[in-house]
Amino acid sequence: MRTRVKICGITRPGDARAAAEAGADAIGVVFYPPSPRYLSVERAVEIRDALPPFVQTVALFVNPDAAQVAQVIGRLKPGILQFHGEETPQFCAQFGVPFIKAARVKSGVTQGIDLLEYLRPFAGAAAWLLDSFVEAYGGVGERFDWSLAPRNLERPLVLSGGLERGNVAEAVRRLRPWGVDVSSGVESAKGIKDAAKIAAFIAEVRNADV
Repeated sequence: MRTRVKICGITRPGDARAAAEAGADAIGVVFYPPSPRYLSVERAVEIRDALPPFVQTVALFVNPDAAQVAQVIGRLKPGILQFHGEETPQFCAQFGVPFIKAARVKSGVTQGIDLLEYLRPFAGAAAWLLDSFVEAYGGVGERFDWSLAPRNLERPLVLSGGLERGNVAEAVRRLRPWGVDVSSGVESAKGIKDAAKIAAFIAEVRNADV
């Protein structure tokens, strides 16, 4: 199986093109205002329009209101939504767009609930994403203990949290996720992607797939 790769937190059209040229399957744009990678919808559309065919745009949210999500869908028309907060299954499913639900892993539990108990109500998700539990949401470059990841999940697994070229091959070999999601691990500064780091990261994923 080929592990899918998403480069998240894209803020510049050139970085989106570099990700696509290196072989990324998807790019992520962030609609969480406290994030240094936050974009306006207009900027996200510019980035989407820089992509070649068959590279998916993913819109990432943290505890948004429905009006914000609907506005992004109407303007950007993302292929998939990604929810990183405390959204309910009903909230995530209401927009008629496939979605990924993230869970943040902390000492074997997330938000005080067993990971599987937390994720199972999101059975309608296209995938479940496991990320590191940190106070700030997203893109902080900290990994979690991969041994805490449940096996044989009922939905495809996307692995995130502290991935970079030095550890992603090990992560892929150990967990065999459907996909990996990286942001800070391929940056030269917050929100500024490094084309060489993206290419090296994807090369490591491909090596692990063999």
